[in-house]
Amino acid sequence: MSGRSGLPPLGFAEVFDLPLCVDLRTAARAFGISLGTAYRLVGLGSFPCFVLRVGGRYRVPTAFMLRALGIEERPVYAVDLEAGAEHVSVPHAPSHHGTEV
Repeated sequence: MSGRSGLPPLGFAEVFDLPLCVDLRTAARAFGISLGTAYRLVGLGSFPCFVLRVGGRYRVPTAFMLRALGIEERPVYAVDLEAGAEHVSVPHAPSHHGTEV
């Protein structure tokens, strides 16, 4: 991400608090790119996900953004949101709870 924007990328838990659509600045943060780069990518038709133009503003549907970030297919548990994305990448061990055969 460019140091000029001064905003850190969105955290894993923050992404799940987003509304149905976000502005281009928020989407750029989620992808870890500067707002200027986001506008250039939209202009080139190369932004990493679908972008809507509503009036004079760009809106990014959160579902498309999550899919582009590879989040949609991951199971999400409360502990995962608390621990962050690193915890989700570790497969959960099956629990047997006294059901030995």
